[in-house]
Amino acid sequence: MAKATAVEARVFIPEYWEEAKTELMRRDRIMRRLIPQFGDMHLVSRGDPFTTLARSVIGQQISVKAADAIWARFVAACPKVTPAQVLKAGETLAGCGLSKRKTEYLLDLATHFKEKKVHADQWASMEDEAVIAELIQIRGIGRWTAEMFLIFNLLRPNILPLDDLGLLKGISINYFSGEPVSRSDAREVAANWAPWCTVATWYLWRSLAPVPVEY
Repeated sequence: MAKATAVEARVFIPEYWEEAKTELMRRDRIMRRLIPQFGDMHLVSRGDPFTTLARSVIGQQISVKAADAIWARFVAACPKVTPAQVLKAGETLAGCGLSKRKTEYLLDLATHFKEKKVHADQWASMEDEAVIAELIQIRGIGRWTAEMFLIFNLLRPNILPLDDLGLLKGISINYFSGEPVSRSDAREVAANWAPWCTVATWYLWRSLAPVPVEY
């Protein structure tokens, strides 16, 4: 279970971050060069599981700019971002710019939470794979989205999202001079990162886009 420290209302940073940085820089010459470039920046969590998952669903397969615009309209329609509010809004959510399929995904997500088909109150103490197994039962949530949840909401320290194009691109640029990399290549590089794969992944993302995406 990852412990976190509150730094402002509903914003948390991982307690393990400084230790992970030190270890990664000691073991990995690329991390030794990369990590200092981003000073005191760090992963943060906004704390609310439903909000994190709703935002992840909305952001799937569209640009960050488009996702931010749709999210703003979604929050205007559902200011509290609760399952009950989303279910009440129903199909009218399509008016926020959501596709019919994403609207269905959000309603299924809200139903799972409202009917307690997922154990959100227990996720903090559950193993990574157990949380993933619950999440992928929800329509529109695959392993990648579940792994993003483990990183950005539960602040799990050792997640290696091998389906993430940003991770593979970051490894390609920083470790292979821009040559394409396979999942096997990524695993080989990451073997040196455990138990801090999340932290290494986050810094590789920053090497591509210095401003973090919010979830």
